[in-house]
Amino acid sequence: MALLEVDDLTVTYRTAGGDVPAVRGVSFALDAGQKLGLAGESGCGKSTMALALLRLLPTTARFTGEIRFDGEDVLSMSWGRLRAVRWAGASIVFQGAMHSLNAVQRIGAQIAEPIRLHSPKTGDAEVRRRVGELLEHVGLPARRADAYPHELSGGQRQRVMIAMALACDPQLIVADEPTTALDVMIQAQILTLIESLVAEQGISLLMISHDLSVLADTCDRLAVMYAGRIVEEGPAATVFGAARHPYGAALAAAFPRIGDPASRRRPQGLAGDPPDPADLPAGCAFHPRCAVRLDHCDAVDPELWPTADRQVPDGGEFRKVREARPAGDGARAACVRVLPDDGVGLAASERESA
Repeated sequence: MALLEVDDLTVTYRTAGGDVPAVRGVSFALDAGQKLGLAGESGCGKSTMALALLRLLPTTARFTGEIRFDGEDVLSMSWGRLRAVRWAGASIVFQGAMHSLNAVQRIGAQIAEPIRLHSPKTGDAEVRRRVGELLEHVGLPARRADAYPHELSGGQRQRVMIAMALACDPQLIVADEPTTALDVMIQAQILTLIESLVAEQGISLLMISHDLSVLADTCDRLAVMYAGRIVEEGPAATVFGAARHPYGAALAAAFPRIGDPASRRRPQGLAGDPPDPADLPAGCAFHPRCAVRLDHCDAVDPELWPTADRQVPDGGEFRKVREARPAGDGARAACVRVLPDDGVGLAASERESA
């Protein structure tokens, strides 16, 4: 049984202008000790997904589907049970540590809070020892427990957030854009830290980012999200190196392939922006930006299928396209039409019509 199973999850926000769908029928699974990266541009629903996993959504959000953590449905848990699962079962590292930490409370007290909550019989001396141990574990001296957030750099504050996430020995960490607003060198340090800690302690990781290359280096598997839906999912090397969905291929093509003589080309940008969730286009939500769209893509909204036996829209229906990739890698995509220049190509019968 997977540690985390998301089944047909939808999240809709109630607004003055009407209902706004942020997550639309998302399903995926995460095994114990596995690292899954969730990629996509801003506005694709990634942070809403992160908040939904621990039921941290605002009261304006309505949800359907199931989120099973260790066999229990998070969305139907009592508040008492949910409180027990947060921090101890699954924890979250939010983007923007300065906004997540309490500016008028010392960081040691903030790290100690979940420890005291989940282990109320732990004495003060033991709590202080544990806080110091956690700080040193993330590369900060124990004496920094007496510091306020504004006395730390951005990278140090993010390390504090990671220490808090580890405080109660969770089985799963959700990292939502953990390197936002950090410079490149500090980003690399934080990502290396997260990766090493997860590997050492056997913790499952769901990392969310718009940077597909970062996720490819950090995670075992990748899921690409667009307009509230997952449009491609599979092994990290497969999705980043040979994406089959045109959106996944466009994200991968936006990064240079350093040291690869076979792909000495300029990174290719992706024109336009993700659609407004309140005004989604008909059919495939990506078709207005897609370089290989067909006339009927505005009428067909394809579902995820195994890439070993893909189906593509054809005249309002689906037709099968056999793929060379073995079915055993578990890769899925909602479409397999990508430009030949991207190195993965179309099926021969499709090149003439592209």
